[in-house]
Amino acid sequence: MRVILPSIERPKKLPVVLGHNEVRQLLKAPKLLKHRLVLAMLYGCGLRSFELCNLQLKDLDLERKMLHVRQGKGRKDRYVPLCAMQVRGLGKYIRAERPVTWCFNGNDREGNPVALSTTGVRWIVREARKHSGIQKEVTTHSLRHSYATHLLEMGLDIISVKDLLGHADIQTTLAYLHVAQLGRQRPFSPLERLYNL
Repeated sequence: MRVILPSIERPKKLPVVLGHNEVRQLLKAPKLLKHRLVLAMLYGCGLRSFELCNLQLKDLDLERKMLHVRQGKGRKDRYVPLCAMQVRGLGKYIRAERPVTWCFNGNDREGNPVALSTTGVRWIVREARKHSGIQKEVTTHSLRHSYATHLLEMGLDIISVKDLLGHADIQTTLAYLHVAQLGRQRPFSPLERLYNL
């Protein structure tokens, strides 16, 4: 006789989201342009770490300010916009570093250029957080969470955010509505109003 155990509900953790000033602090923390651009691509395009590592020069359309994300999660392609700051930075970086295939190179054990690894991306984020003085736990995915939340707070509709993130299911995107401070009256502490009565 087979016994079926009840499923254990996993705790629902809300994502860590950085404030606008914290994102600015993080972006200016690295000394190297390459590292600042890695952070700017994670936040400014909502990229997953492996998507950033897989970026090739042919995926950049600097003239149209678009980035072609090939074979993201679920093997789906999508386009995301680049801002003028990213276009300028990428242009300067490409002229200086002259990457051949991959946008961001790392090195293998012999010192040959290869695509930047997800470990390298995590290291860049960890170092930037350390030098920025931000106390929150910041991961590569925190920048993606911040991207989605900030877009919603800036008025972009949930369906557009879903498409930009490359989510297959709207339910995944709806989680950001619990974090974004939207439309209805913004929550407040009763202490704010206690002495104003």
